[in-house]
Amino acid sequence: MSTFDDQLEKVRTAAGFIAALDQSGGSTPKALQQYGIPKDAWSGDDEMFVLVHEMRTRIVTSPAFGGDRILGAILFEGTMDRDIKGVPSPEYLWKVKHVVPFLKIDKGLADAADGVQMMKPMPGLDLLLERAKAKGVFGTKERSVVKEANAKGVAAIVRQQFDVAKQVLAHGLVPIIEPEIDIKCPDKAAAEKLLRKEILAALDELAPGQLVMLKLTLPEEDDFYRPCIEHPNVLKVVALSGGYSRDEANARLARNHGMVASFSRALVEGLVAQQSAEEFNGALDRSIASIFAASMT
Repeated sequence: MSTFDDQLEKVRTAAGFIAALDQSGGSTPKALQQYGIPKDAWSGDDEMFVLVHEMRTRIVTSPAFGGDRILGAILFEGTMDRDIKGVPSPEYLWKVKHVVPFLKIDKGLADAADGVQMMKPMPGLDLLLERAKAKGVFGTKERSVVKEANAKGVAAIVRQQFDVAKQVLAHGLVPIIEPEIDIKCPDKAAAEKLLRKEILAALDELAPGQLVMLKLTLPEEDDFYRPCIEHPNVLKVVALSGGYSRDEANARLARNHGMVASFSRALVEGLVAQQSAEEFNGALDRSIASIFAASMT
């Protein structure tokens, strides 16, 4: 089988969750501060991204991080283009750790309108997808956000997400569609009903064999996204932590059968630069163990 087929089989059948290591641009300073690196430790984006790559390298090279519990890892473009221990990051993930590499492709969020934040335009997306495919990336991830239960806005977000997903599919990659619902959404349950309806309609329009993944906010009603999980065009449904603490995110995830985690901040909660190797690896191991357990329900 090809590498892609091996990776597809792993995502489809293996136990584990997706590690989201894709903070970029605006979210990087906060991620570094939570990791114990203050803002005055760098000047300019270049130095900042060197520091965040060191953080990600420490996570990925840890003995706690491996394909026995982690299905895949989402990278941002700067990580994809850098090396880990002298090996290109996507290649290191797959060949050394047996973790499937994904790439964050969106360019951030547009201003809110109709109760949602659409994705900003993505000029050069086809070239980025070609580069990702050449580097051994399996799939992509794109994020937009629902702020209110607004039917017009939710429909627009899903339409944009699936338009981009079809562009990704045309390059032989598997898209992770992420229409996040803000956990502070004033009528979150109503927004979830609107979103599920639009997603299921869009999934029904895909051709047989066109596989996508969904990354969704943990719902108010347990097992709410079961129809999405069971849809023949869905490879996997993963959950974002969305601002919940790791304990809260794990508890909610465990009640949603068939969903697995794709946590970012909740994954690295408790990791700081000043920890010894033993402390860091132990903290990461406990984090991964708890998220893995919640993902196995």
